[in-house]
Amino acid sequence: MEVQIMSKNYTVSEKLSNIIKEKVNRLDRYFPETAQAKVVCSRANKDTFKLELTIKDKGLLFRSEVMSDNMYQNIDLALPKVERQIKKYSTKLQDKLRKNVDLNELMFNDDDLDFEIKPDESLVDKVKNFNIYPLTVAEAIMELENSDHAFYVYLNNDNGRVNIIYKRRYGGYGIIDPTIEE
Repeated sequence: MEVQIMSKNYTVSEKLSNIIKEKVNRLDRYFPETAQAKVVCSRANKDTFKLELTIKDKGLLFRSEVMSDNMYQNIDLALPKVERQIKKYSTKLQDKLRKNVDLNELMFNDDDLDFEIKPDESLVDKVKNFNIYPLTVAEAIMELENSDHAFYVYLNNDNGRVNIIYKRRYGGYGIIDPTIEE
């Protein structure tokens, strides 16, 4: 696993860098060599340090953010959180793959739209770019469950189009499957 260490308002010592790399590399058993880990060390305030650990691999994303008065302690707090996420993801994926997901229940329904469209583009505060990977619906559900987001964008393995899966307000999931009108 490639480990990248960054800092903001904080200087990472060589000793801390080596400890972080050593401890993060213990998670290698869960990932292929292509996985990337990004560790951001920063000073939150005078007495508090923040450590963000993000691990990415082929569409998978595991993330932990911890704060304490000791950066060395932060890595020991962040790693178990990420490891629990990995194990939870693995268990959920196995369970979901055992169950046959009914695609008709997942399909997008116009009744789910309850937002107002505002044409003013100046309302856009942030544009985020990211890679998408081919996934099955079951895998996309697992990615959505693993993230703390309300939706997940992925390349649908079945139809080759970009789809969005989201959590429905009253339970279940919905899929937005855009097509180009000719």
